[in-house]
Amino acid sequence: MTRLTHHELIVFLLAISTMLIFSRVAGELGKKLRLPVVMGELLVGIMLGPTILGQFFPDLFTYLFPRTGNVTFAFDGLFSLSVVMLLFVAGMEVQLPLVLKQGKVAIYTSVSSMVIPFFTGFAVAWYFPSLFGQTPNTPTHLLFSLFLGTALSISALPVIARILMDMNLFKTNIGMIIIASAMVNDLFGWLLFSFILSLSLHHGETMGLGYTILYILGFGVFMLTIGKRIIDKALPWIQTKLSWPGGVLSISLGVCLACAAFTESINIHAILGAFIAGIAIGDSVQLHEKAREIIHQFVTNFFAPLFFVSIGLKVNFIQNFDIVIVSIVMVLAFIGKVTGASLGAYWGGLKKREALVVGFGMNARGAMEIILGTLALNAGLISAPVFVALIIMALVTSLSSAPLMRKFLD
Repeated sequence: MTRLTHHELIVFLLAISTMLIFSRVAGELGKKLRLPVVMGELLVGIMLGPTILGQFFPDLFTYLFPRTGNVTFAFDGLFSLSVVMLLFVAGMEVQLPLVLKQGKVAIYTSVSSMVIPFFTGFAVAWYFPSLFGQTPNTPTHLLFSLFLGTALSISALPVIARILMDMNLFKTNIGMIIIASAMVNDLFGWLLFSFILSLSLHHGETMGLGYTILYILGFGVFMLTIGKRIIDKALPWIQTKLSWPGGVLSISLGVCLACAAFTESINIHAILGAFIAGIAIGDSVQLHEKAREIIHQFVTNFFAPLFFVSIGLKVNFIQNFDIVIVSIVMVLAFIGKVTGASLGAYWGGLKKREALVVGFGMNARGAMEIILGTLALNAGLISAPVFVALIIMALVTSLSSAPLMRKFLD
């Protein structure tokens, strides 16, 4: 059995310590400047990665973050666990009854804000593959086109919620429409992305496409109906009879990992299982708000910094910055999402200015886009320049969302 040596364990612990401390300091500084915490964590990763530390102090960079050996495997395992935990928390933010309450406007907005950016991104990637370094008429070309369409259609529910709270719009009619639409975007976007990711990865044992679809549909229906009822019945007992808050934390994370393991076993990425588990647990009326906050704090203050810092360790952001790809992704992101969401809200009955507010509110991509891009890079679905473009797009859309919403608010 392979295990970390004495020296490798020291390196691993030092690297994790460095990532946590620096990301916490950067995150707090970012909050003072009213910037997203994730931006500070990304900047720490860029500073500790090949872009800066690897450029000026290559020996130190190689010592802290070796590219081969047992430490690398330990990092991969920890970062994979981190992304599973992040999708679990994202799923807990989805409240299906809220979506149904918003009725026609939310349905029109969510459908239009997914369909228009998806086909815009897919069409550009399919008809102009050379712009992204793709070879035409190959299986990778099709998968990349599907991925780009999905990447441009997804929103970032946690970021959108935070923006609406900062603007005192969270409990308004427009705020609820944006939140409900973003929930639907997240649900179908991650389902589609997980499916695309499963097609791009070559597993030793593969099952038929029909069986995979059948299994995932059955799993989703079970977890959101029977599974949710079991959780509703079990949570009061867990929260009163087991140690607080350890009991609810352990059981919730255990269910999350079991669901993630199931979806991974049927060749759909583990993130989808974690996301659906998060919806089932987070949507339970029996889950105490304090328990929800404890799970959220644990994940966002330990796993989230490690994951977002690790992004900067993957590529050299200066060497892989391609102004053409960045510009194309940025234009597609704004045109597709803002147009799609605004038209959907307008068709749903909102006035033009209100519809534009919804459009720019839905345009924030933030952490979800970064997670999606990282998984695609790890799977070999996209190149480093496309990955860098997606990261920049996620940050620009998140920072510009609130100012552009204010411009059209009465």
